[in-house]
Amino acid sequence: MSAGKTVAIVGAGPVGLASAAHVMERGMTPVVLEMGPEAGHAVRQWSHVRLFSPWEYNIDAAARRLLEPTGWNSPDPQAYPTGGDLVERYLRPLASTTILREHIRTSARVTGISRVGFDKVKSKGRGDAAFELRYRNGAGEETLRTDAVIDASGTWWAPNPAGANGLPAIGERDVSARVAHGMPDVLGMQRERYASRRVAVLGAGHSAVGTLIDLVTLAQSAPGTEVVWLIRGDDPAKSFGGGANDKLEARGALGSMLAELVQRGSLRVEPGFRATHLTVTEDGLRVGAGSACCGRSLMVDELIVATGFRPDLGFLSELRLSLDPALDCPPALAPLIDPNEHSCGTVRPHGALELAQPEPGFYIAGMKSYGRAPTFLMLTGYEQVRSIAAELAGDIEAARRVELVLPETGVCNVSASVKDGGCCGGPARTDASACCAADETASADETARQSSASGCGCS
Repeated sequence: MSAGKTVAIVGAGPVGLASAAHVMERGMTPVVLEMGPEAGHAVRQWSHVRLFSPWEYNIDAAARRLLEPTGWNSPDPQAYPTGGDLVERYLRPLASTTILREHIRTSARVTGISRVGFDKVKSKGRGDAAFELRYRNGAGEETLRTDAVIDASGTWWAPNPAGANGLPAIGERDVSARVAHGMPDVLGMQRERYASRRVAVLGAGHSAVGTLIDLVTLAQSAPGTEVVWLIRGDDPAKSFGGGANDKLEARGALGSMLAELVQRGSLRVEPGFRATHLTVTEDGLRVGAGSACCGRSLMVDELIVATGFRPDLGFLSELRLSLDPALDCPPALAPLIDPNEHSCGTVRPHGALELAQPEPGFYIAGMKSYGRAPTFLMLTGYEQVRSIAAELAGDIEAARRVELVLPETGVCNVSASVKDGGCCGGPARTDASACCAADETASADETARQSSASGCGCS
């Protein structure tokens, strides 16, 4: 595919706008379809959340080149933005003060993508047909035809359910008024909902950790606030992260803070809790795990489900996709990001080659490209779309070239299948889930871990 083509981009978040910037630099024409009323609509939903990575890792190079001639005031590269900062200081100027503003269609929800004249079954001549996108806006249903498509729509609008088996817990849909997903603003706009209430947080990732810390903070000024941490696994220490050994300093500090709160008894921890039933009673919301006769249950007023997100593949049903059967990501990415195997060091930078689909000219990029894996970094998405734009423009050498060096996490949490491998300062100590931090701290950390104290935070 040569330059001069038209590329549809689904989503006007950080990676979607970066896609448009790189497409324009390659002499092609982007058309960005954003379901929300303005760019960064999904990011605005978590505007109170501070990112783990500083500004230097959150601004795309091509986007910066568009912004600089406008008199844009670049943020301090070492400062840590909130989601609101990301919108106001980066996404909004990029979408409204640069030439990209002419290429963005807001309130445009994509409902389907296909090939002109081809359903999913028909093959002969398929690769030469244009893409047809259907989307809805205030005027009804519209059609757009383009030469290529980059789906950077993210996963925010498809949260995982409370049910431990991937399905909603029984009754979950009926109690939606008592259930929130992600990271609600418990110290700000939603304070009234959670203050002086019994609140359970289900999940073990960074969203759960941050929300638990905020709720404990809320409890200090709102008497009667009770915080319960529900973990599907048996070891809460797995959520404490790498502490000082994490090269993303803010992320390490978050885990260390939660470890301290657990040690103090500032919240109640319920490990091995696999939610199966949700029921509203006169006493509140009953969260059950297991069968009615032999399981566990607890009563709360509110439940926050922080169990991650999954890609919405519904509007891609007429395209030919190849996805890993477990993670719903491109198969080439699965071994690099599979949380069943590891969470160690960095994910190797990748681009158009690894993201290619059986549908020529179609790519999934950004958070959505990781499927159900939770380890995505924004800078990885920027490298993805740089490579994709080069590939679409016919510059194969640039598409294969790696132009990204990611920060190492500095910690390991590996499965038995990789326990003999070296990473993060050396091989794992004692067992497959032990710390493998830098040599000068590993011995002390391991001793602490064996005595059930706080070591580096590894499981």
